[in-house]
Amino acid sequence: MKSDKYKREKPTISSSRMTALCGVFIALAMVLSYLESLVPISFAIPGIKLGLANIVTIIALVKIGLKPAIIISVGRVLLSGLLFGNPATIMYSMAGALLSIAVMFIVRKLKLLAITGTSVCGAVAHNLGQLIVAAIVIENTKIFYYMAVLSVSGIIAGVLIGLLAGIIIKNINF
Repeated sequence: MKSDKYKREKPTISSSRMTALCGVFIALAMVLSYLESLVPISFAIPGIKLGLANIVTIIALVKIGLKPAIIISVGRVLLSGLLFGNPATIMYSMAGALLSIAVMFIVRKLKLLAITGTSVCGAVAHNLGQLIVAAIVIENTKIFYYMAVLSVSGIIAGVLIGLLAGIIIKNINF
């Protein structure tokens, strides 16, 4: 039988180091969001993005936990929305980000899927969160038909982001 001393635990991070780490992660996520906005990826379908900033969210969720991942994601959405968007952008992004983190956390906690699968679930949940807000705003549930298209794009983006996040997670320590 293996002894308890062989169990891997997350290292304890001091509160000041955690604050600095969250700040760095928010800045990195904002830079990735901004870079993504500079690359005109036109799929002729509105609302489809790769979601590069989600790499940071997945890494934070896996490496430092749920609470910092929420802080990082909310911070990025608020700051990016204030700097480059508008209140509607913030509302849609926040709904997608929070549902995405919740789903990814549950998937990770239940140990259902690896990083790539977790990312796919998060991407699809992000799209669903945005559609829920859109259905409320326009007061029409027919917008959920668009989920079929967004699910395909979410799966593709989720796989790409998950693969990148998996590589980074394996190669960083802090």
